[in-house]
This record gives sequence, structure tokens and C-alpha cells, in this order.
Amino acid sequence: MRIGVPRETKTLEGRVALVPAAAGDLVKRGHEVWLEKDAGVKSGFRDDDYTALGVKIAPDAAALYEKGEMIVKVKEPIAGDLQHLRQDHLLFCYLHLAAEPALTKQLLDIGLTGVAFETVELPNGDLPLLAPMSIVAGKIGVQVGTHLLHQPMGGKGKLLGGLPSTERGNVVVFGAGKAGGASAALAASAGANVTVFEMRQDRMDEMMRLGNNVTALYPYHDVVARAVAAADLVVGAVLVTGARAPHVVTREMLRDMEDGSVLVDIAIDQGGCFETSRPTNWKEPTYVEEGVTHFCVTNMPGAVPQTSSQAICAAILPWVNKLAAGGEWRGNQALVRGINVEGGKLVHPALEGMAL
Repeated sequence: MRIGVPRETKTLEGRVALVPAAAGDLVKRGHEVWLEKDAGVKSGFRDDDYTALGVKIAPDAAALYEKGEMIVKVKEPIAGDLQHLRQDHLLFCYLHLAAEPALTKQLLDIGLTGVAFETVELPNGDLPLLAPMSIVAGKIGVQVGTHLLHQPMGGKGKLLGGLPSTERGNVVVFGAGKAGGASAALAASAGANVTVFEMRQDRMDEMMRLGNNVTALYPYHDVVARAVAAADLVVGAVLVTGARAPHVVTREMLRDMEDGSVLVDIAIDQGGCFETSRPTNWKEPTYVEEGVTHFCVTNMPGAVPQTSSQAICAAILPWVNKLAAGGEWRGNQALVRGINVEGGKLVHPALEGMAL
């Protein structure tokens, strides 16, 4: 199969879907791999690193999409990509369509088959292609949130971990999956008081084992409201596979927070889990609502493209191999669950009834 890897065009996005070693493995399997010129540069990979392993270089996006039968990229296609996509393309990337009705309609109009990383689902409910970027986003959420609490950044001027003679900072995390768990672990290791809201008992048990400064609670409304009011940093990492994220923090709750507090919405790709969330990018990453700084960047892992590209590539390569083998992949239920759109129709159950 001819596999195309385009350059990512989202604002300040530096990831590449396939690192040279992975692309080389595909070539050894008999596939023809095309890379758009300089697609790997921001991740630290030169075109020469690819060509040395048999990868071909396309001079621009038009040529890349023309060559590719399967398009493997990281983020959802945007304006520059959409003009090149065709009905016969098999698109494999993050799509997050629940929060993108306009993009969904465009993909339906094109009629291609779109398999989304975030909805490839194992029988036990695990999401293997979402997991690595969730972990990266979880860590970035706390790193960035800590920085935004600094007074020169408009924050309240609080050190999360505290020190003798001072109070520890309070961090609230919604969701104890891969992203929320990574956020809670990093905040706890920094010495903050961490409260994690989660519905699953097994995940609550896991959070409690992070340390004596971590509390895991069921998200009763009144308990959530009190915790948010006392929080310095709130991280939202709520996930409903393929669907729009529910709102767990209301505007009314924000009004009880201290000015200069910070909200980080990792769920923003799926519409955001705070009522006041709206998508931002790395060029203009924050805004203030009710005196609280919001960080809602839709491609958080794109800030560390070398790490993120290595992680996502290791996760997706076995699945790229399955897709590239031809029609046999339709016998793989995990990949079938990953189909979001096909032949002009919405396929994933979480997207049924979506207003377009």
C-alpha cells in the first residue's frame, strides 16, 4: 500500500505520525511510504533520516495526498488538508468529531473512510492509541498550570508544593484515566494537596496509592463545588469515548474561586469539560473568565513533538500494519470500532444524532 505522511498544519504543531525507524519498517514490509518534505523536522527528524530507510519525499501537500492511499497523520485535517482528501482515501489520525460538526460534514461530503485513533477500542474498553498522548497532556497540564499560577503570568503567585511555614497548593483533577492519572501523579509528586474526582472504584483506589496527599472522591455536586472553590489549579480530564465531554465545572463554581486560579481543560478536544471552556492554540493559549485563567489548547502534546512523536508512533505502528494489509483489517473489531465516518455516513455510535 502507498502510505502518505503529511506535514501537520495545526498552529505550532510539531509532531509527525511516523518516525524514520517506523517508516523504514513499513518499507521493509513492502509498502511504499511517502513523507511530505520537512514533515519531521520539528520533531528532530530530517528528510535524509527517512530517505536513508527507503522513504520517498513529496515536495508539497498536493503531491503527498496524490500519492497516498492511506493517509497517516496526527491531528484532524484542517483547511489545507481537506482540499486534498479524496473519497478513496483511508484516513488514520485523531479526529475528535464530536466537537467538530463542520469538519464532520466536510468528511461526510468527501466520502472517505476515517478511522480515529481515539476510538480504536480494545474489548476491555482500553483506548491504546489515545493513551500515550493522554499521558503527555496530563503531565503538560500540570506543568503549564504551575507556570500560570506565577504572578508575572497573571496567577495568584502560589507555589503548588509549598515549603515549611507555607501552605501547600490545592489541585483538583476530574477523571482518573490516563490523562487525569498523569496529572494527579505529577501534582502529588510536587507536594500539592490533590483531590481526584472519579466514578470508578478501581481508579479511586489507584489514585489513593499515589500518596498521603491524594484524596479520591465520587463527584457529588456539592462536594465538587467546595473543592473547586478551594482549588488553585483545576485539571479536567473527563472522557466519554467518541462523545462530547460532559461539563463538570459550571460558571457559577468559577465565581467562588480566587482570582488568579487556573483551569486546564485536557478534554477540550472533545468539546471541553468546563462550561467556560473554548478552544485555544499554542500561539494564544489562555484567556480569563470570572478572574480565572483558562488553558484550553487543543493539541497540548504538540508542544513536545520529539517525545510525543516517538510515543504516538510506537502506539500506532502495529495498527498501521494491520490497515495496510488490505481488507483483512475489517475483521479486527478494535479497528472497526475506530471507524467514525465511511461512505458519507456517520458510523461510530457516539456520533449518532449529531447536529450537522
